[in-house]
Amino acid sequence: MKIRLSIPLVITLIFSSFIYKFSYSGKPWQNKPQQIPGKVECEFYDLGGEGVAYHDSDSINNGSGKLNPANGNYLNEFRMKEGVDISYTKSHDIDNNPYSKVFPKMDQLYVGWTKPGEWINYIVKVNRTAAYKVSLMYTANGDGTIALDVDGKEIAKDLKITSTHNDLDTVKWRQWHHWNKADSLTVVKLEKGIHVLTLQVMTNGNMNFDYLEFK
Repeated sequence: MKIRLSIPLVITLIFSSFIYKFSYSGKPWQNKPQQIPGKVECEFYDLGGEGVAYHDSDSINNGSGKLNPANGNYLNEFRMKEGVDISYTKSHDIDNNPYSKVFPKMDQLYVGWTKPGEWINYIVKVNRTAAYKVSLMYTANGDGTIALDVDGKEIAKDLKITSTHNDLDTVKWRQWHHWNKADSLTVVKLEKGIHVLTLQVMTNGNMNFDYLEFK
């Protein structure tokens, strides 16, 4: 069955997307929109702070400057004054442990300590209109779900993130460091141009996000 949209409805949809983008006060990290196709690095979320560029359940960065000491090291202090929780992949059997299904690069920043209801915005530049396969490099201590919005409109919901928990690993804290890549998370249609992409944590949390990849 074909769905036909009336011209007024089409105009309304386009207009609301236009209004959303131009009322949004966030700015891209280092003034460089992330590119699609390509990887959207989760730690390079927009500037603008709580309620604009992101929503986090508390104002403390539980990774940078807390778990990772504030000692002047770029990786240890990355965006340490902001609420989004950020850490980075470490060797010595931490993130390169034998329970990872896909091994991440070392010294790679990622977003962690996620909880349901949190979200992060990214200004992206879509270089051509197309249907894009979406992948996610992640860890998950238990099954969870995420959603994706573009310009304030949901484009993918209830995306299941399969747990990477492994009972064979007796090191309890390392359950948050078993990496995997969801290669075919979903397919989304994106229009060429500048857009605001929102990553939302829907259920469970306890996930780490390295990057979203759009092919």
